[in-house]
Amino acid sequence: MSGFDQASLPLVAARAAASKTDRPTVVLDVGEVLSICGWFVITSGGTDRQVRAIADAVEEGVADAGGPKPLRIEGLDQASWVLIDYGDVIVHVMDDESRAFYELERLWRDVPVVDWATGAVPADD
Repeated sequence: MSGFDQASLPLVAARAAASKTDRPTVVLDVGEVLSICGWFVITSGGTDRQVRAIADAVEEGVADAGGPKPLRIEGLDQASWVLIDYGDVIVHVMDDESRAFYELERLWRDVPVVDWATGAVPADD
């Protein structure tokens, strides 16, 4: 894991996820309002097979970048909501129905959204 910039983990995970889906992928900076982690990466797929493929791509992408292995992965069996726990970064890979039902982006709408392509946090309007 030498040389890996831990701060880039949410961006690496988001880019890997986005490579396997055309659904929106978002990175939320939840560190100021949530004590258990600093970042959420949220994305979705249309089928259980795609959800698993996205989860695999995240794990591979982070590893290929020199990042850590997840502390745990939950939900792969059902693949309606897979949670990949990297400690300070939690990746949520959901099927479309679960994403629409739980609306995590709406729930966390008051936190900064990071542009995962550039790493920039847009200024408030």
